[in-house]
Amino acid sequence: MQVTLEISEVVYRYAERLARLTGREVNSILSDILSGPMRSTDADVPKLKSLAALSDDEILKLANLQMEPTQDQRLSELLYLQQARDLSENERQELKELMQIYQEGLLHKAQGQSEAVLRGLIKR
Repeated sequence: MQVTLEISEVVYRYAERLARLTGREVNSILSDILSGPMRSTDADVPKLKSLAALSDDEILKLANLQMEPTQDQRLSELLYLQQARDLSENERQELKELMQIYQEGLLHKAQGQSEAVLRGLIKR
C-alpha cells in the first residue's frame, strides 16, 4: 500500500545515508524501519506505546538518539567491506545485527522527535 508521510529532515537524512551505503532505495529503507515494530517481541511493545508517559527530558534524549560510536564505526566498516568483497558468514550476521540496531534506533528517534514536536519541545 502506498502512503504519503511527513518525516523530519534528520530522519530522512539518516534513511538516505543508509540507502546510499546499502545500495537500496530510501523508500525501501523507510519501509523496513516502519515494519520494525511488527517484528518486535511483545516485551518491546510497551516501550513503543509509552511515549506519552515519558518526561520532556526523556523525550528530548530520544529525539537526539545516536547509535553508539563503536557500533556506528563497525557498521560503516562492514558496509564498506560489503561493497569491496563478499562478507564472511560472521560478518554478514554482524552486519544484520547492526542494521537492526540502527533501524530500531532510527525508529525510536523518529518517535521521540514526533512526540517532541507535539509537546512543543522542538520545532518541526
